[in-house]
Amino acid sequence: MADKINNKEVLFNPLSKNNPVVVQILGICSVLAVTAKLEPAIVMGVSVIAVLAFANVIISILRNTIPTNIRIIVQLVVVAGLVVIVDQVLKAFAYDAAKQLSVFIGLIITNCILMGRLEAFAMANKPWPSFLDGVGNGIGYAIILVIVGFFRELLGSGTLLGFQVIPQSFYDAGYVNNGLMILPPMALILVACIIWVQRSVNKDLQEDN
Repeated sequence: MADKINNKEVLFNPLSKNNPVVVQILGICSVLAVTAKLEPAIVMGVSVIAVLAFANVIISILRNTIPTNIRIIVQLVVVAGLVVIVDQVLKAFAYDAAKQLSVFIGLIITNCILMGRLEAFAMANKPWPSFLDGVGNGIGYAIILVIVGFFRELLGSGTLLGFQVIPQSFYDAGYVNNGLMILPPMALILVACIIWVQRSVNKDLQEDN
């Protein structure tokens, strides 16, 4: 059955129809924590893509040798090792972003999207489909982070990636940044709006009345 899997669907379904955040409602905690600014949202998204893709591959390669009773421990060890590598790379090449993310990079280990994909997909499929599944779900997660981070920084601070976007003339005319946008509850509200749009566009996701 794994041999007949549709690689195209594995890669692209998580981007929309089976998005891990807005359809499966996973990984919400980090959406609240790292999206007040766009830059850490992008960095977190890329980090999760890398960890999820390579963790899927490693677990897929080892799946037939992992004893069932310790499979969760093995998965956690693999993810933890990859997270440490990502953390060190960020500190070496993107220190400011790593400093903004602080402990949240380490908390990738507990991200339910990762453990869900390792258990549900990588343990049952070959390395290449598992890699595509990891990339697809990672990108699907990152897209939501970027969208939420974009609107929160733009409307909450008037900037994008630290650069002033809203002209000073707007402020001189009385425009004021929306301070609520940088508070965690607004991330939930934005995610709820994205879910509403997602369900409106994809009729098959709507529950039967």
